[in-house]
Amino acid sequence: MVALTGAGVSAESGVPTFRGEDGLWKNYRAEEIATPEAFASNPKLVWEWYNWRRDLIGSCQPNPAHHALAKLHDAPFGFTLVTQNVDGLHAKAGSMDVLEVHGCLWRIRCDSCGHIERNEIVPLPEPPLCGCGSPLRPDVVWFGEQLDPVLLSSITEALSRADVMIVAGTSSVVYPAASFADYASRAGAKIIEINLDPTPLTSRADLSLQGRAGDILPSIVEALL
Repeated sequence: MVALTGAGVSAESGVPTFRGEDGLWKNYRAEEIATPEAFASNPKLVWEWYNWRRDLIGSCQPNPAHHALAKLHDAPFGFTLVTQNVDGLHAKAGSMDVLEVHGCLWRIRCDSCGHIERNEIVPLPEPPLCGCGSPLRPDVVWFGEQLDPVLLSSITEALSRADVMIVAGTSSVVYPAASFADYASRAGAKIIEINLDPTPLTSRADLSLQGRAGDILPSIVEALL
């Protein structure tokens, strides 16, 4: 089994979205701040925004959907958890080896020397500096950046072996994650979608369940285990 989670799962824990109208911060939009170009020209501004985000998210707690998926880690049928979320709530709920498509807010890295570390200090200096003297950045995928090819390879391998894929709380419009269900389906997996509203995936899913992931996933997991 493979599960893919999106922003809808985090929203049930009170994590705000940071795109569209909700992404407006000091007259900047997320698409203007979360870029390599913005970091190169004004790392202080970028880190001011990320410190604000980390402060907001740091108080959020995993919800029943996170806890339900964490129970599948040692499932006898094999389980891979993939998430588009960067908030770290799956790990906080006890999930291990989570494949984080867009990275994690609680890791920082240096693009100069390759150093990477987990850091939950809030606030960090703006910007924090690496031992090599270069500014550290959040270990997340910014607009205009490519996803880690090694991570993508691990995801596609899991999708190719899946008998069932659960897609929870994602609008199924952000690529390449929006293509994961079709990939798994072509490999023979049955697709179960859980979302508050219909999405482009709904008509292609083998089963579409409309509602909150925190209400639906615990029942599915209980039945499986």
